Amino acid sequence: MTYSTQQSPSKAVILSSGPHTYQVVEGWGKLPDGVKYGFTHGIAIDSQQRVIVHNMSRDSVILFDPEGRFIKSWGPEFKNGAHGLQLRKEGTSEYLYLADYVRHLVVKATVDGEIVWTLGVPWESGVYRSEAEYKPTNVAFAPNGDFYIADGYGLSYIHQYNIKAQYIRTWGGKGKEAGKLDCPHGIWVDTRGKEPVVVVADRGNARLQLFTLNGTHLGFVTDELRRPCHFDQRGEELLIPDLWGRVTIFDKNNRLVVHLGDNPGVWEQPGWPNLPRESWEAGKFISPHSACWDAEGNIYVVEWIAVGRVTKLAVA
Repeated sequence: MTYSTQQSPSKAVILSSGPHTYQVVEGWGKLPDGVKYGFTHGIAIDSQQRVIVHNMSRDSVILFDPEGRFIKSWGPEFKNGAHGLQLRKEGTSEYLYLADYVRHLVVKATVDGEIVWTLGVPWESGVYRSEAEYKPTNVAFAPNGDFYIADGYGLSYIHQYNIKAQYIRTWGGKGKEAGKLDCPHGIWVDTRGKEPVVVVADRGNARLQLFTLNGTHLGFVTDELRRPCHFDQRGEELLIPDLWGRVTIFDKNNRLVVHLGDNPGVWEQPGWPNLPRESWEAGKFISPHSACWDAEGNIYVVEWIAVGRVTKLAVA
């Protein structure tokens, strides 16, 4: 199922498909003078509904209030390698887990920028010969407190740690067969079924791959995907930003609900993803890299574009 795009008399762009109807808010969030995006790579929303954008600039972590007003920024050290951004509540506190593929790190920090720990190459895995081979892209959280790091731009392994950041195990590695991966760009622990499942955006293989919590291969999802990047979950639905010009929602059985903002063939245009701003169309995506829901069901999408692009799909 795909969306129809309509314009109301006020020129608002509406994406509508049955019960899924959104108004497109292009260029959501106002940056103050002197603050500019680099590639917008990650997005998360905290319990106060503050929207947090991870991008490749000296203002790498940017916080907005729910109305899109700038609150603060931090993280210049992530300027060159800012990538995945996931938020987890631990006790009464919330923490960001940030992937930096250039510095070969995953960093745990408070939402306001206090660094808790920095986790480097998982040498315990025995699969790396040099730091340069490890380029983490995203992090996922299990209900028991464990977390998983996807080495998306490195050697295509998944590394599992406990909540104390102690190493547990590694699986995957480059390949196409069951259990092997090619750019495991995004990762999520899917809790929609009877048992939690690790779902990996196996982007280079144009599929999702499913694993048990200890890394045993369970299966694939291949339909309705181009280049899946990452995930968010709300109720029985799974949100999947797809680098090749659309955002997809699957139901609890990983069957298509809708494609959002589909832009067929955009990835074949000269200069993609850094297309001229005047060619951007509201309601049509260029290179969705991360996306998430807020508490009201609105969707926020960030795209892999050098000058950054943040779009809100507001429930209409």
